[in-house]
Amino acid sequence: MSFQQGLSGLNASSKALDVTGNNVANAGTVGFKSAASHFSDVYAASLSGGGASQVGIGAQMSAVVQQFTQGNITTTNNPLDISINGGGFFRMSQNGAVTFSRNGQFHLDNAGYIINDKSQRLTGYPVDTNGNVVPSTPVDLVLSPAPIPPRATSNPLSGNITAVVNLDSRDSNPAVGPFNFANPQTYNFSTGLSVYDTLGVSHTLTTYYVRTGPGAWNVYATLDGANPQTVGAGMTFNSSGALTSAATVAVPSFPLTTGAATPWSPGTIDFTGSTQYGSESGVDGLRQGGYTSGALAGITVGSDGVIQGRYSNGQTRALGQVVLASFRAPTGLVNLGGNQWAESSVSGPPNVGAPGSGSLGVLNSSTIEESNVDLTAELVNMITQQRNYQASAQTIKTQDQVLQTLVNLR
Repeated sequence: MSFQQGLSGLNASSKALDVTGNNVANAGTVGFKSAASHFSDVYAASLSGGGASQVGIGAQMSAVVQQFTQGNITTTNNPLDISINGGGFFRMSQNGAVTFSRNGQFHLDNAGYIINDKSQRLTGYPVDTNGNVVPSTPVDLVLSPAPIPPRATSNPLSGNITAVVNLDSRDSNPAVGPFNFANPQTYNFSTGLSVYDTLGVSHTLTTYYVRTGPGAWNVYATLDGANPQTVGAGMTFNSSGALTSAATVAVPSFPLTTGAATPWSPGTIDFTGSTQYGSESGVDGLRQGGYTSGALAGITVGSDGVIQGRYSNGQTRALGQVVLASFRAPTGLVNLGGNQWAESSVSGPPNVGAPGSGSLGVLNSSTIEESNVDLTAELVNMITQQRNYQASAQTIKTQDQVLQTLVNLR
């Protein structure tokens, strides 16, 4: 029986060395999870059950269990290198077959899909036409290189022009009149703002402020230095410098010759927050929501998995959201190799969600998760299994000597 026991020990130690060798070989594999060898003793079956003096017949490897602990995070220069800090797996798809991975080394193919080195596509939530993420059944994420169309300043989605200005209360009425935008002596202060028509062509809307009396100002506007128009009924301030007239005033229309929709008007200007204090006239805030067309210039991936596209016109837009999958029993996943796992009846079905939700970890862009192999521990395990192998071999050698002694008896 000692021969069988020793042989089982040799087999068990040999398999443990295989596991350790595989861990060591993948110490540099991104997203790799090390495995541990589990052993159990073996007893012969008996019709009457085991007895107190029953001797075992050796050992066997009962399981090879992967250790899903966190690996170290290393920075890279690729914004599509994504690491998971915490629980969860990337959900990959290829021709309808879904697998899961911790390797976040991604890049784009010629169709704009986010893929790994095996051409498997990263999946996530899509976005609607306004760039809003739509949580639904995960789809293959694709980054369209198409430019975003222009938005006119007069577009309802762009909102009104907002202008927060301070007009110097120390100013006097202009010595020269009437107002002439070409003559700076006919007004006290002016400021310009870039606005856009329906074709995305930039124009300069200039507003002029003319003091007409204590706390009273007239406001004029020109587009591209022509066609002066009166803006509302002017602005009035109280003795504390606060705006007392209507904060939102209408802006007249201006004719265009660019081929865009004409006449053009921003609709209104909102002067809420404007003041008249005893300091130099200036602008505290001036903005509008229009923009010209823009080409995709770069992307970033947030910790929540939202992929933001940066465009040449200064705009940003969500292009999709990476999803993660978690399992109640990740050690039950089927290892497919190539940094891929598949669900099984033991692991249970995946729970898919946005990064940072529930038990799912967060994402780090321009980083990768290194292998979680501890080389020091693996080398110690290798020495231990080598000693176990030698000890089992010595058991066989000793039993052989015992049998040889028995044969030599006369």
